[in-house]
Amino acid sequence: MEPAKSSYGQEWVIQISRALEEALQDNVDEGLPVSIFSVPKTLISLKPDAYTPQLIALGPYHHQRPELFEMEHHKLTSAKRVQKNLQQIKFCHLVNHIAQSDSIVRACYHRFLEFDQETLAWIFAIDASFLLEYLQTYSPKMEEGSLMRISSKMAHLIDYTRRKTAHHTILRDVIKLENQIPLFLLREVHSFYPGKDHDEVFATMLIGFCKDLSPIKYTNYQCFREECFERTHLLQLLYHMVAPKLQLEPDCSEQEKPKEDVEIGWFRKPMKSFLTTLLYINLAPLRLLGKICKSKAMKLLITLPFTILLYVLHLGNKDDINNIISSAGDVAEEAESASRKTEDELSPLVEEIAIPSVTQLHKIGVKFRPAKGGLESINFDKSCGKFYLPVIHLDDNSEVVLRNLVAYEACIAPQMMVFTRYTELMNGIIDDEEDVRILREAGIILNRLKSDGEVATLWNGMTKSVRATKVPILDKAIEGANTYYSKSWKVRMNVTMKKYVFASWPCLTFLAANILILMSTLEAACSMYNCSKIFKAL
Repeated sequence: MEPAKSSYGQEWVIQISRALEEALQDNVDEGLPVSIFSVPKTLISLKPDAYTPQLIALGPYHHQRPELFEMEHHKLTSAKRVQKNLQQIKFCHLVNHIAQSDSIVRACYHRFLEFDQETLAWIFAIDASFLLEYLQTYSPKMEEGSLMRISSKMAHLIDYTRRKTAHHTILRDVIKLENQIPLFLLREVHSFYPGKDHDEVFATMLIGFCKDLSPIKYTNYQCFREECFERTHLLQLLYHMVAPKLQLEPDCSEQEKPKEDVEIGWFRKPMKSFLTTLLYINLAPLRLLGKICKSKAMKLLITLPFTILLYVLHLGNKDDINNIISSAGDVAEEAESASRKTEDELSPLVEEIAIPSVTQLHKIGVKFRPAKGGLESINFDKSCGKFYLPVIHLDDNSEVVLRNLVAYEACIAPQMMVFTRYTELMNGIIDDEEDVRILREAGIILNRLKSDGEVATLWNGMTKSVRATKVPILDKAIEGANTYYSKSWKVRMNVTMKKYVFASWPCLTFLAANILILMSTLEAACSMYNCSKIFKAL
């Protein structure tokens, strides 16, 4: 064990000294932002399979995992095909070219890479060869000299029709945050291929890949084509396709309050205050009486005379009366606990934003309509009660894509976490398969999963952001939906019933139990003293 430790220490010293020497010679790694991160533990602990590669390792993070070694010979097959098409140069020349960018490559990764310069260059050269062969299935162009034909050894993994299970398994691994390769490396490796217009072909491949994988379809592909080479890896490229660039707007909630007061009107506001005061005056004594009747002292005060009377007259068993009293108390406690349970069910979970579900909004007349754009087009129209949401495509790959987009956004920590806020919105309005059915029939969710229940499970499994954020467009839509819901007459009636009727239910139950005891006592007394004769005499 000692020689191994010594060897590792020497390699570490050599690597550190080389990195410091390169840093003194040039400052290429300064100013380069880290773009390939490790998934935060708060996210990966909930569902590790969604973030760690299951079939193939790309890049250095998972290169040494033994369970992924099976794919290494398939990577080597892609490297051999690249070697045959390079013709004039050898594959090792490509490796040496990548090694020259060692400091730039290492600057892209958040973790410290333990591999030496030569080993890391070979890893990227082989992995890039496989990834480019895979990405070519997303290019519609069939140019001569390009590696468009898939070898028989790779046919079961890479499929132009994109129907095979292995193809989708690799697709999910390709988009994971910890499995990314710098995009400029892929571009350089692709430039060694024979043919013309390498950048045009490569951009077409990237657009086809993102169009197929994006849950929210993008429209301005020309602008996307111009910006695609500015991104550092495939996941970042997909993120900038689905997450719009929004500017943080100033908080104008205080400015909107006077407008809301004006909208209420000079007549409605005083009338509302008058009715509220009148209702409070009428119900305040009832609430006070309810509290008094539920107290143990009042319970004992009311029931004790009847108990003593029946016991003295030998008309009943004291235990029977006590059982009635205890039963009344139990019923009151059960009603009170049921009321608390109802309140808990109506209140949102801690992980969810405060917004009614799709079914609740649909019951009060809210109509869901597909928006024409992306996340920036989310809007709630208060005038007609329409909720505009972008069309989202969901299939077997969607959960991995959504989770890794959220993880990437959490790592870069932008001023506004637009995509994370969108997942919170969908998590808040979708509770069960009925909510999914309404959105699917409205054309907002295009479901390619087995059932609506799987879609509901997908959204409910999305967790809250690692930090709070404000997104004015989405927050305005959420606030509009909540305001529209709270002002509905159905909701107001339910709140009134819950506040003034169901809250008094324990009191009413207790009074009914005591009235039952009183009636039983009167019946027993009349049977003893013959009340009918007394009333006839009167």
